[in-house]
Amino acid sequence: MDRTEDIVELLLTTAIYNEGGISPDDLPRNMRQNYWDPNKGRMKNPIEVTGRDVEEIYGIKDAQKFVKSIPFIDYIEFGSKIRLINLEMGTKWFLNREDSLERVNNNPVLARYFVDRCLIDIDCDAVKRRNPPLSSDRGWVKFLLNNLSKDKKMIAALDLVKIYSPEDLLFSMEDLVLTEEQLAELEKMVVAIENSEYLGRLKLYDIGKLLFIGPPGTGKTTLARATTKYFGLPMVEVRISMIIDQYLGETSKNIDRVFELAKRISPCILFIDEFDFIAKTRTSDEHSAVKRAVNTLLKSIDEISLINDGVLLIGATNHPQLLDIAAWRRFDAVVYFPLPDDEMKERILEILLSNAEGEFDLKEIVKLTEGFSGSDLRLIVKGAVLGGLKEKRKNITEKDLLRSANEINRRKELRGDIGEVFWN
Repeated sequence: MDRTEDIVELLLTTAIYNEGGISPDDLPRNMRQNYWDPNKGRMKNPIEVTGRDVEEIYGIKDAQKFVKSIPFIDYIEFGSKIRLINLEMGTKWFLNREDSLERVNNNPVLARYFVDRCLIDIDCDAVKRRNPPLSSDRGWVKFLLNNLSKDKKMIAALDLVKIYSPEDLLFSMEDLVLTEEQLAELEKMVVAIENSEYLGRLKLYDIGKLLFIGPPGTGKTTLARATTKYFGLPMVEVRISMIIDQYLGETSKNIDRVFELAKRISPCILFIDEFDFIAKTRTSDEHSAVKRAVNTLLKSIDEISLINDGVLLIGATNHPQLLDIAAWRRFDAVVYFPLPDDEMKERILEILLSNAEGEFDLKEIVKLTEGFSGSDLRLIVKGAVLGGLKEKRKNITEKDLLRSANEINRRKELRGDIGEVFWN
């Protein structure tokens, strides 16, 4: 890779950005994070490029030696400032480079600038979609949290949730095996987010509320968290154990606090796991405070909107039969998470073992996994890896996997026996 091209791309991008009219969302993330001012919650303005910036963004030391022979770049020793003298010359030089199109495909600022001047033909919207927005940056989320922590009303709410930025997640959609239905519902949400203004004009506000249902271990929580990277949005994950207060009257207040917090952080994803815990069917003999909490939750769901508030709501439950019928009506899509079939199991194992050394026939492993969830398959791999390490090996054999699968089967049988005794 030509390091001079890195520097020229940075100079072109910042020079165009400094002209104004460009959103921070359009800056490539590595540049945006370098010039983000965490104290003021905005980009530095104007952006100046220094040797230190080049090192921080690209790991290039001694930037001067890469630009000293470039006629349209000026290097100032004092402060090691690097300046673009002639934007037109820089543009021509950059576009003549072999990998310029690949770079522009990942830089919305340059894509729009070059297309507007008929210098290249490229889909600017597609380039922008590939670029993570400002709301996905850890620095942005930290800035929001710092501000909210100064608000007495929000301090209590912050204790009720976990908040992730997309950068905090160690996995993404590529690490998951999804059904066509699951993918289709997520794609609908992408379209809704991109066209929120249009949907608002049509007064279609009740969009962006998903309910994930299915047996334990089928990936509901994992997918919900993975959507953080998929949509490029921070996630507010409700801690149910904190929401349900020993003083029942506080539960309703906690629900209000969480939904208000999500609106303050928006655009974001609000994820409520174990949704049935607070949205269970109301019965006549229940404490009035419990009924009030359910009513508060339903009202809060009604009053939050992806279109108006920029909040995508995801609820997840292992026990959909416990949900109040009114809760079902609040969601515009119910997404089912079945136990994986044999083909899905094989694909899941392929992903889990993608970085492992060893030879094994996954079809043979799958034969031992009737009724297994994705979580169970992860346990198989974990057991096989630990078994190998116990024998001072870092490779995995088919025998390791088969032994681990049999162990998980024994554990599931034992769990079933204990459950049967308990319920009887």
